[in-house]
Amino acid sequence: MSDWIAIGALAAVGLLIPIGMMTVSALLRPSVPETGKSTTYESGETPTGTTKIRFNIQYYMVALLFVVFDIETVLLFPWAVIYRPSIEAGVPMMDLLWPMLTFVGILAIGLVWAWRSGAISWARSPLAASRKTERDLN
Repeated sequence: MSDWIAIGALAAVGLLIPIGMMTVSALLRPSVPETGKSTTYESGETPTGTTKIRFNIQYYMVALLFVVFDIETVLLFPWAVIYRPSIEAGVPMMDLLWPMLTFVGILAIGLVWAWRSGAISWARSPLAASRKTERDLN
């Protein structure tokens, strides 16, 4: 039971220290409200427009796909490093290949699905489409 007391004490200390620091900070900090503190900071320049900017979801989709395939590459390197010593140790080649081929196959299916669903094709903006038709007409 003494282990649980130590865990409880550690949890209490872990909660009390940040709460105490925030409380002391709230009591000691100066409170001088002014308009400059509530505006968006743009390198000392006067802000223009709103802070609500709509980003194209395609940026996030490409970043997510990059992370997935970057992790795949990170997982392929250790497999490649232990491949030759395992063959020399007498492990059958198919026992080594099937797990990695299954892994790469699942990722390939995901890539084909993302490609077919349009997750990696860029959407055309109306301005770009109108410029293209103007070029085609000239």
